[in-house]
Amino acid sequence: MVIDAHLHLWDIGRLRYEWLLRPEHQAINRTFGFEDFRERAAAAGVDRAVLVQAADDAEDTAAMFEIADAHWEIAGVVAWVPLDQPERAAEQLDQLSGRSKFAGIRNLIHDQPDPDWLLRPDVGAGLALLESADVPLDVVSVLPRHLSHVPVLSERYPALRMVIDHLSQPPIGRADWEPWRTLISDAARNPRVCAKLSGLYPDGVDWSGADVRPFVEFALELFGADRLMFGSDWPVSELVGGYAKVWAELSKIFDQLSATERAAVLGGTARGFYALAE
Repeated sequence: MVIDAHLHLWDIGRLRYEWLLRPEHQAINRTFGFEDFRERAAAAGVDRAVLVQAADDAEDTAAMFEIADAHWEIAGVVAWVPLDQPERAAEQLDQLSGRSKFAGIRNLIHDQPDPDWLLRPDVGAGLALLESADVPLDVVSVLPRHLSHVPVLSERYPALRMVIDHLSQPPIGRADWEPWRTLISDAARNPRVCAKLSGLYPDGVDWSGADVRPFVEFALELFGADRLMFGSDWPVSELVGGYAKVWAELSKIFDQLSATERAAVLGGTARGFYALAE
C-alpha cells in the first residue's frame, strides 16, 4: 500500500488561508477538494494519504476531519493546536485523542515573526504535552534556524517524535550544501526524528529526478529508509508540475531502492510514525 504522507486540501469559499494570498501562490489560490486528490492519486497508484494542516486554526482542523471521516483513503490527519497556549492546547488534544484518524500536530512555525518560536517557554509547555501524550510533531523547517532547533528539542523532550517536512528544503541546484548538510546531519542523530521526501524542488525552476537524487541518497545515508516517507506536498506541488510529475520523478529514484527500502519509504515509515490504522 502506497501512502502519501503530506497532502493538503482546502476550500477557499469556506475558510481563509492567508499564505495563499501571496503573489507566488496565486496559481493555487483556489479550492482543492478530495475528488481532485483521488483522481490524481489513482492515476499514480497511491492508495491513501495523510492530510496535513494548512492553517493555524481549529476550523481547518475540523474541515480536514470531515474529509477524513468520509473517505477511507485519508489515513490520518495532522491537526493544529495552539502550542503557545498550553491550557487550550491540552483541551484540544483531549478532544482530538478521541478521533480514530488523529495522527499528529503541526504549527506554521515558518510564518511566525520570531524564528525561535519553537524554543519559547510557552511553546515548550505545549511540546511537553505532545511528548507526554506520544503525539508526533511535524516541523515546518524553512529557515536554517528552524532546522537548528531540532537537536535542541531532541535534548529538551527526548521522547518527542518529530518529522522534518520537505527534508527541510535542501539546496537543490546549488553546489554548496551548507548549512543544510550539517544541520540535517545533526537532526538525524536522534532516532526519533524522521523526514519527509516531499517538496523537493527548486521554486520556479524546471526540475527532474536527477536534480533530487543526490539529496534523497544523502537522506537515506543519514536516516535510513525506515525514517523516511514519501509525500506529494500537493496541491502546493501544482506550482512545479503537479501530482503526476512529482510521482513520476520521485519514482525514478524509489524504483532503484531495494524492495524493503521502497516499502518503508512508500508507506511503512508513515504507517508506523503516525500509527495509522489499516
